[in-house]
Amino acid sequence: MSTSDNKETAQESTQVEAKPEDKPKENLPAFEKSLTDKIQKKFGDKTEIAYVKSNRTRVNVKKEDVVKAAQFIREMGFDHAESVSGVDYPESKEIEVVYHLGSYSDPTLAKQILALATRATREDDPKPGNDSTKLPSLRDVFYSVEFHERECFEMLGVFFEGHPDNRRLLLPEDWADIPPLRKDFGNKGR
Repeated sequence: MSTSDNKETAQESTQVEAKPEDKPKENLPAFEKSLTDKIQKKFGDKTEIAYVKSNRTRVNVKKEDVVKAAQFIREMGFDHAESVSGVDYPESKEIEVVYHLGSYSDPTLAKQILALATRATREDDPKPGNDSTKLPSLRDVFYSVEFHERECFEMLGVFFEGHPDNRRLLLPEDWADIPPLRKDFGNKGR
């Protein structure tokens, strides 16, 4: 065997692929993990824990389960929605709505933000309030979502069933174009 053969053999032996059990396990923050564990224990496979980070967690649920999940999260001490945002996914024909929940009343949760996300069907030809792009409102669980849901309604076309005031907030009442935060919206004349 030549010296170059020895070098190649040595390199090959050091390039052994690590097995999954050899890889270090991710250290999740204990407090945040305990929050998501409670949610997962209560709802099982109806929830997906998207991430657990320091002061930040995200739970994905189906729209059928979002109200019950929100009620349970409220019982855990999260007492308000800091914001509600939406993301348009035209490829998968869905619109995701994310509630960022926090707590004023529980000092142990003061720095925590729990993102509760769900998705609605996205219509290619939107008729907000008159198509299948609907989600149940969390207004009766978190009063602070009232204006946020109205904004998602007009900007993304998601109608919130059970919301007491699904009317426009920022756009003119006679807005006739598609919702402006949809990815297929185009500014005309600019």
